[in-house]
Amino acid sequence: MSSAKNIIQRYIDKLQNEDTWMAIGEGALKIIAILIVTNILIRIGKVAIRNVFKLRSHTQNLIKTSERRDETLARLLDNILTYVVYFISFMMILSVFDIDVKGLIAGAGIVGLAVGFGAQNLVKDIITGFFIIFEDQFSVGDHVRIGTFEGTVETIGLRTTKLKTWTGEVHILPNGSITQVSNFSVNNSVAVVDIAIAYGEDVDKAERAIQELLELLPNQYEDLEKPPELLGIQTMGPTEVVLRVVAETLPMKHFGVARMLRKDIKNHLDEQGIKIPYPKLVMYSSGTEQPK
Repeated sequence: MSSAKNIIQRYIDKLQNEDTWMAIGEGALKIIAILIVTNILIRIGKVAIRNVFKLRSHTQNLIKTSERRDETLARLLDNILTYVVYFISFMMILSVFDIDVKGLIAGAGIVGLAVGFGAQNLVKDIITGFFIIFEDQFSVGDHVRIGTFEGTVETIGLRTTKLKTWTGEVHILPNGSITQVSNFSVNNSVAVVDIAIAYGEDVDKAERAIQELLELLPNQYEDLEKPPELLGIQTMGPTEVVLRVVAETLPMKHFGVARMLRKDIKNHLDEQGIKIPYPKLVMYSSGTEQPK
């Protein structure tokens, strides 16, 4: 009983000591200063990140970047900055209370190492997702081929990427499994159209007719980057001569442009009286042998 009273009396004496209150006040001021500096650093860092992305959007030239990708990357950097600054501030506050920060950091490192070994695939997905966004490998809305899957990118996350095919299926791919990507939306596409005409037709006349039509098409097709080009005879088949036309289009617009080119060229050749080839069937008839 007397020992308990001694302990209580000791704490009372300590609270009545001016040095104790001076130490508490000094620690409180340090904590407030740490929190103020933390808040200022986070605000300055976020403003700097936003300004960097605004400058990036103003200086972009040929390659069109996705606003959503830039926003995702900006938020990611904001979060990383916030976590790092808060962690450092927390460690500094603990040091104010004379807590062994080195021991806590060592323990946290051991725990993090154990979690890392148990979640290697998750860490791999996150790291790969970060570099996909940071390096602008592909953006939301791009048409890409990833492995055996091809489609439009719906969402890019730190852990997964969602890919939508033209038939409507959505494939969710872990970022760690993405080892090779073919992006069809970065550069312009090329529409390739083969036109077959019969052997009996005048090839020079057909080329002149097609060339006259191609010179008028840029005003009709907004997806064309420049006038289509007639390359000449591509192949000579059993019943036809094949002429090839190529046209540079906006990314992933070549399928539609190719369909319109085929229709317009077909109608124009019909107007000029130039026939397309058609299969011919030759039948041989032998007389039946009369019985003797």
